[in-house]
Amino acid sequence: MASEQELSDFLKSVDKRAFKRTVYHVRDEEAALDIVQDSMIKLAEHYGDKPINELPMLFQRILSNCTLDWFRRQKTRNALFTSMSDFESSNDESGDFDLLEIHSSEGNDREETQSAEDLVRRKQVLKEIENEIQELPTRQREAFLMRYWEEMDVAETAAAMGCSEGSVKTHCFRAIQTLSKALKAKGIEL
Repeated sequence: MASEQELSDFLKSVDKRAFKRTVYHVRDEEAALDIVQDSMIKLAEHYGDKPINELPMLFQRILSNCTLDWFRRQKTRNALFTSMSDFESSNDESGDFDLLEIHSSEGNDREETQSAEDLVRRKQVLKEIENEIQELPTRQREAFLMRYWEEMDVAETAAAMGCSEGSVKTHCFRAIQTLSKALKAKGIEL
């Protein structure tokens, strides 16, 4: 059984990645923050007494379900209201969401020796990658992010997504193919 401190440490360790993953899905930072917070509360309330090694899978499943619930609510809201101008949240795509935060702890010395041109080019490439990930179909994006961002194995991803391992492999393959073609068309070779 997880102690209160272990649960707290676990939640601290997953909050940033869960938030970024959710922002990719819902494309709204405020909604993503709400979804992650709701997921953490549900984990603590309903599964806080589970062994610590079960928490990552439970949290991923809860996060996925909360994200799907958010999409369902959006769909219902859009169907109910004809004029959404008063209810839509502003979706700021000014670039505040920066993939470089992922790499901030890696290669700090290397960044200091890179030229300004190299740093700008790197930011542009990462922004293009981010944009292409956002354009992936929902299930492909979810599988891709769990496998390669969250570094979950195929079985864990399948359990979190509620599908077969074969489906996870198919979604990931298609996502990689789509990303590769889109980035190659823009002259980005990875």
